Amino acid sequence: MNPVSFFGALIIAWVGAFGGYLSFVGRACSAGLLPPYRLRLLLKHMHFVGVQSITIVMITGLFTGMVFAIQAEIGFSQFGANGLIGGIVALSLTRELSPVLTALMVNGRVGSAMAAELGTMRVTEQVDALESMAIDPLQFLVAPRLLASLIMVPALTMVFNTIGLAGCWYVAVKQLQVPEGGFWNRIYWFVDEDDILGGCLKAAVFGFILASVGCYQGFHTRGGAEGVGRATTAAVVVSGVLILTSDYFLTRILAPLGIG
Repeated sequence: MNPVSFFGALIIAWVGAFGGYLSFVGRACSAGLLPPYRLRLLLKHMHFVGVQSITIVMITGLFTGMVFAIQAEIGFSQFGANGLIGGIVALSLTRELSPVLTALMVNGRVGSAMAAELGTMRVTEQVDALESMAIDPLQFLVAPRLLASLIMVPALTMVFNTIGLAGCWYVAVKQLQVPEGGFWNRIYWFVDEDDILGGCLKAAVFGFILASVGCYQGFHTRGGAEGVGRATTAAVVVSGVLILTSDYFLTRILAPLGIG
């Protein structure tokens, strides 16, 4: 195969996969708007996505805030501006680090689990069994997971913000001897509600991405146990790339508005 044919076939495959993904997401969102509304399933998935991810998010947030405080001190100490550590770290957490790192950590745990679970149901014909009972698998399996991630990833981002700021405070105030009054004063002046809102909006988009990609990969699994493994790997990799890519475009859109 010559290079033109190879890259042409590759582009056609990518466009086809992206179109299939958009169609899948559109049908899942439409199905979720129709009754019956499965509140119990939604609460179950909110617990799985949110409550069971709190520990890993707290650990990540704590050490991210601590490490970032140390790195900021190295730079600001050259200009005698150590009092800016709290404001800069808080601004970085709320705008970028918290939503992105939270989404990546949740993706590794939740996105892979969604792909593996739905993939197993597909290869064992449980999805076909739902269809034979006149139950829409998109409404029953996919829509609750999408909504749960849309709600819980921003909530986990707020947890990350809080714990990350606590870690920064401990390192800056207790170890680096930054005046505590100046630490909180800089945060007060640097960070406002628009910064927090922008981070939460990004987190909601990231949560939707990781859930939709995980469900899409699992829902279209083929090839038995080996196919489930491929779908799980693809879900984590593709979601991670899309989260980082979409972060750039969201920042380009939100930054001029002063909210992200």
